Amino acid sequence: MLKIKFGLQHRRVRDKESFIKIATIMNINYKTPEELKQLTDKSRPETNALLKKLKKKKPKRLDDVVHALHYEAFDNFDCLDCANCCKTIGPRLIDKDIERLAKHMKMKVADFIAQYIKTDEDGDFVFNEHPCPFLLPDNYCMVYESRPKACREYPHTDRKRFYQILDLSHKNCETCPVVLEVFDELKKENF
Repeated sequence: MLKIKFGLQHRRVRDKESFIKIATIMNINYKTPEELKQLTDKSRPETNALLKKLKKKKPKRLDDVVHALHYEAFDNFDCLDCANCCKTIGPRLIDKDIERLAKHMKMKVADFIAQYIKTDEDGDFVFNEHPCPFLLPDNYCMVYESRPKACREYPHTDRKRFYQILDLSHKNCETCPVVLEVFDELKKENF
C-alpha cells in the first residue's frame, strides 16, 4: 500500500496505478446544474456501463480510489464557489436534525417544523423551499455547525462501500461538479 498525503490527512491507496491517477491534479470548475445535467446525459451510456461493471464486481479498491479522488477534488474545489446542492436539492431531515436546527435557531421544535419543514411524497421531512432557507447570498450556511446529516455527508464520495450508492452518486453528477469529475476519473480506472 502507498501512503498519500492530502493536506493534513493521510489516505492509503492499494496500488501504483491508482497512485499515479490520484497524483494528477484534478481541475474542477464550477458548472451550473443545467451544464451538469447536459454533461451527465451525454456520458450516460458510458457511465451506465461502468455502474453495471462496478455493481457486478464490487472491486475491493473502489473505496480507496473514490476516497482519494474525493480528497484530491476537494483540495482543488471550494463548495462556496458553487452551492448547487443547497440551491437545487434538499436534504432528507431526521428527527435529530430537526431538533438540532430548532435549538440552533432558538425555536421550539413545533414552531421550527411549521415554519421550515414539509413532508414530501415519500413521507420524508424536507425543507419547504429551495434554495435552502439557510443559504446566505455568499453561499455560506447560516446553520453550518448544526446542518442536517445529509448536508454534512454530501456528496457521499468519501463514504465506505461506495458501490452501494452508485445510482445515487450518478444522480448527484447532475448537481455537483466534484461528483461528475470523480465519475469521469473512475471511467479511466481499470476495474
